[in-house]
Amino acid sequence: MQVKRHPTKYLGEEYQRLVNESLNWELKELQSASEPVCTVDGREVIMLCANNYLNLSTHPKLIKAMVEATKKYGAGAGSDRSIAGNMTVHEELDRRLAKFKRAPASLTYQTGFMANEGLVPQLCEKGNLFVSDELNHGSIIDGVRLSHADRAIFKHKDTEDLARVMDEAEKHTPPYEHIWILTDGVFSMDGDLAPLSGIAKIAREHGAGVYVDDAHGEGVLGEGGRGIVSHFNLSRDEVHIEMGTFSKAFGVIGGHITGGEDLRNFAYNKSRTWLLSGGMPPGVAAACIAAIDVLESEPQHVKKVWKNREYFIKAMKDLGFDTGNSETPIVPIMCGESKTAKDLANFIWKKGIFALPIVYPMVARDKARIRTQLCTKHTKEHLDKAIAAFEEGGKKLGLI
Repeated sequence: MQVKRHPTKYLGEEYQRLVNESLNWELKELQSASEPVCTVDGREVIMLCANNYLNLSTHPKLIKAMVEATKKYGAGAGSDRSIAGNMTVHEELDRRLAKFKRAPASLTYQTGFMANEGLVPQLCEKGNLFVSDELNHGSIIDGVRLSHADRAIFKHKDTEDLARVMDEAEKHTPPYEHIWILTDGVFSMDGDLAPLSGIAKIAREHGAGVYVDDAHGEGVLGEGGRGIVSHFNLSRDEVHIEMGTFSKAFGVIGGHITGGEDLRNFAYNKSRTWLLSGGMPPGVAAACIAAIDVLESEPQHVKKVWKNREYFIKAMKDLGFDTGNSETPIVPIMCGESKTAKDLANFIWKKGIFALPIVYPMVARDKARIRTQLCTKHTKEHLDKAIAAFEEGGKKLGLI
């Protein structure tokens, strides 16, 4: 008997379920450039939830580079890089990034998600093993799911548990040919850092590879913003793949991987997201190069975002707020219940502060928070206004 089906009815039903359970995203419209003060849904607000840590998205050098490259090369690459779209500006960006990272080679992707989803599943086939931090980003999780390899999870940032998992893996019959340990560098919901030195040590003992997603550490951590590998002073023999993005501190868009020449050659021959997608627009690639130029020549941007972070987190702690385990310019304001986080976000929105609540299922039911993100161009006046709004809202809701 043929079943009567409706091809799309369930889409509306699922969306309505999300609405009923307050799990749906309610999109706000950014109507100006991403700056510390911007226009959102017709309101002038202080932006406290952007990834634009160094405010490079509006830096004159990036805008000039993008415009000039677009005039010279056109609006698009015209093809996949693997076919006919591998432009001079793409190759220059790969070389400049590798030099900036002090590594043998880099390869750029269209987005950070595409880097993880394209490369991760190619690293391990059936008979191999991925070992992943339990709080890794969804793009790593999806990349692992696309592989036929075995997978194991270790407790968040727990190197003792990682060692236990690795010891168990050594008992597998037949032995795993390849093992990759996967971790975020900066965990985006809490702003805490992976214990990368400890992870690298355990990996070395087992001959395993280390893959770190440093999306939120790029341009913020390490010498001159060179990232988490630089931050921990590790070598490319200790961290074999450093993945990152241009869409956060670099102020543009795109993803990338850095490591050895063998990694680059492997990645552009095996990553379907790289092979089968149009090349990065030349203007975007040129703006990414300009962002590297700025990081190398204007160190004040990195210094200022950390100065703002220290000022803000100290003030919030002094008021009695729980700022979780933050170690970076991502500072969570822990609220507990999802409703409390939403109520606080709505309160500060009315006071001219834009920061989003992060609620279940993105975090555990009792771990809802407002994730704040500091940037270079926040002034003391901006931060004081935000702190005052949080103080008033926090007292009203019984958080402090």
